[in-house]
Amino acid sequence: MSAAKKKAAKKSAVKKPAKKAAAKKKAPTKKAPTRVAKKKAASLSPAAKLAKSIHMPTNAMIGGRSVPAASGKTFATINPATGEVLAEVADCGSMDVDRAVAAARSAFHGPWSRLTPGERKRVMQRFATLIEAHATELATIETLEGGKPITDTANIDVADTIATIRWHAEAADKINDQLTPAGMGIVSMVVREPIGVVGVVLPWNFPLMMAAWKLGPILATGNTCVLKPAEQTSITTLRLAELATEAGIPDGVINVVPGFGPAVGEPLGRHPDVDAVAFTGSTETGRRFLNYSAESNLKRVLLECGGKNPFVVMHDADDLDAIAEHAANAIYWNGGQNCSSNSRLIVHRSLKDELLGLLLEKSREWTVGDPLDPNTRIGAMIEPEHLDKVLDNINSGHVEGADCVLGGNQVRMASGGYFVEPTIFDNVTPQMRLAREEIFGPVLSVITFDQPEEAIQIANDTAYGLSASVFTSDLRTAHLAARSIRAGTVTVNTYGEGDVATPFGGFGLSGFGGRDKSLHAHDQYTELKTIWIDLG
Repeated sequence: MSAAKKKAAKKSAVKKPAKKAAAKKKAPTKKAPTRVAKKKAASLSPAAKLAKSIHMPTNAMIGGRSVPAASGKTFATINPATGEVLAEVADCGSMDVDRAVAAARSAFHGPWSRLTPGERKRVMQRFATLIEAHATELATIETLEGGKPITDTANIDVADTIATIRWHAEAADKINDQLTPAGMGIVSMVVREPIGVVGVVLPWNFPLMMAAWKLGPILATGNTCVLKPAEQTSITTLRLAELATEAGIPDGVINVVPGFGPAVGEPLGRHPDVDAVAFTGSTETGRRFLNYSAESNLKRVLLECGGKNPFVVMHDADDLDAIAEHAANAIYWNGGQNCSSNSRLIVHRSLKDELLGLLLEKSREWTVGDPLDPNTRIGAMIEPEHLDKVLDNINSGHVEGADCVLGGNQVRMASGGYFVEPTIFDNVTPQMRLAREEIFGPVLSVITFDQPEEAIQIANDTAYGLSASVFTSDLRTAHLAARSIRAGTVTVNTYGEGDVATPFGGFGLSGFGGRDKSLHAHDQYTELKTIWIDLG
């Protein structure tokens, strides 16, 4: 039994005698709550109140039905802010993957792929409306499972999920097939057809958003799917599948099989009746799906992996206060557990001291606390193993001679959760581990340069290439830098990832085979077919 399970069991064992003793008493008159109790209840946020009674689906969703794992096994999902067990989730395996793929294949040959794009659009719009109606519930579950601040899950994650499903729904009947100029007597058509059954493997850092980024184009183009959520964050994905059924998406179009990588992810990646796999997560795991494809049916593989992203501040950058705001957001948003986090601040030597001073001030505004508290800006690391990885990287900075000018410690240990305070290392060199490994925590490395060419060289000195930001007041520098940095998304004078209409993915170890978001995502979930008709 895990430490978390033992802790939960111990708590349960302590509570039972109290309940038994209470049962022997005569029915007492109802007492009014004390002032302290009233004050405590009033101080709870809406999400904290909802968390006490929220519905958490825990079974797999296969063929439109909530079913336990074939083995009957479950695993504990843990609240990373407290270390306590939230629920026991179906621990699925290869038999469940087979059942889910069969359900998806049956649904693909059934009504979904045969609906007109306009009909699919209307069903997806109902789905988005239902998600919106359950927004607070979904945000609360994601905060409980992922340790993310409730303000982020409500205002960013759920809001983006709704907008993404709606956008792709609206695009479903706006993409035309083509005729080619083959000459008189020939009709030459190039048409798109849905690829079939898509396996979707989701990350734990943005479970709802990443599900929407995959589901939007998958559904809009007439495919069916089997989703494997990260074992740390299964419940929001299961709830999403319930809402899809309620919205009228046919049974078997969206199936959810929770479980661990070897038991669910690998069988899904190797399955001969899966036509494509879309994966977001670590580069190490992404490589495995390429192997699974090569060793099975050569299914299409779409990977969005890690990043070690640069935040470049040129010598002519102005409004350093605003730049410091962007830099803080770029490294601390979601506790740095973000593949597009700008974890390398590459700043011109002449601006470093002033910018660093402003950044230190901004960092103090990023409060680490209870994720259900609306005032919290940094929540918990996802699990103890990940916490240890972040702390080990911080320790490497000390060992290699960088200067820790802020933070560097685990905090809120009394909560039982896994928290790290905002951390900044100055005088980092490009060869240090801090500057090369994806830390996935609120840890920023400050690197200086003297010439613009040096900044670009440092920015590109990485095996990754997901995103980058450049700050300059010179239009020529902006264009040249944006074209010279090898990354899938380059923002100028801001930090971000574009919007739903712009493709998202990376170069190098950051990605393979495709992009999330935009109309380009529709292409990768379809097959192109040439139809050549000789009219005689």
